[in-house]
Amino acid sequence: MKPRVGAVRYLNTKPLVYDLDQADTPFTLSFDYPSRLADQLSLGLLDVALIPSIEYFLGKDYRIITDACIGCLGPVWSVKIFFRTPPQQVKTLALDEGSRTSAALAKILLAERVGVRPQLQALPLGSDMRDCEADAMLLIGDRAIHPPAIDAVEVWDLGETWVEWTGLPFVFAMWVARPGIATEEIAKRLMEARDGGMENLEKIAEREAAKYQLTTSECFHYFHDNLHFTLGPQEKEGLMRYYHYAVQLGLAPSGRTPIYDDCKIA
Repeated sequence: MKPRVGAVRYLNTKPLVYDLDQADTPFTLSFDYPSRLADQLSLGLLDVALIPSIEYFLGKDYRIITDACIGCLGPVWSVKIFFRTPPQQVKTLALDEGSRTSAALAKILLAERVGVRPQLQALPLGSDMRDCEADAMLLIGDRAIHPPAIDAVEVWDLGETWVEWTGLPFVFAMWVARPGIATEEIAKRLMEARDGGMENLEKIAEREAAKYQLTTSECFHYFHDNLHFTLGPQEKEGLMRYYHYAVQLGLAPSGRTPIYDDCKIA
């Protein structure tokens, strides 16, 4: 049986999975929401998955197997907090259930930047966001790109807010393997897919834009200008800074050191 690999179903993953539907791909590929992928990896239902970075630190003996990731060097466009009250006055925060990394990032930025730790509410996948009465809402993925008509007094793009605050990139998700999985062939194919995707951003944008109610130009600029797909030294430093704040807020256990598979990551 082929290894089982899980990828995020959002638009931001398309350049990472370019051409992986070929017959010679050495694994089966499925798609789901980031939080669900993390659960499936933990349960052994997947062997490798593109999981939220906070989930990496919550797992046991996970390995980061490639230098392909989903990150940003500034505004990310698809991860935002919409504030109905000024950030300093927020008492309730509704969290999009799609990604736990963005939820943890929202908690960190609110606590560290404006000193608030609001009560949390779930914003279930598929829910009508207009029914939410929280002081602020975290939206990710396609819901953030096309938000409903919300009376927002302020909006934070969390990628932009993080980079301006720390001076470091932010890493939302990485390809991670559970213990005991041989990953050399998988990692090689995933990096080839990312490299091929980067060379074909215009083609991917032309193919995907209409599905997400975007123009081809908007889709291309999202891939090219808002997202970052390489986990290098600065990204690793940003990942560890995020982990440091997560530990301080009790969002992750202390003492975890990332394990980077072989020499595939600079």
